[in-house]
Amino acid sequence: MTKNYIVEGMTCDHCKASVEEEISEVMGTQGVDVDLESGRVTVTGEGFSDDDIIAAVKEAGYAVKQ
Repeated sequence: MTKNYIVEGMTCDHCKASVEEEISEVMGTQGVDVDLESGRVTVTGEGFSDDDIIAAVKEAGYAVKQ
């Protein structure tokens, strides 16, 4: 499955790396692609939930736009 999220507050490559790292630790994720300019985060894999991804983004210090 592939899901897209909009993450608010990312402004630099370090922000991008932090979000990628936290999301990649979520069980079931296989790929994470972050577009820094738009804030769009594309997550691929099986068995992860929106709540898991939102919690990972929050752990990185950012918020998912609802």
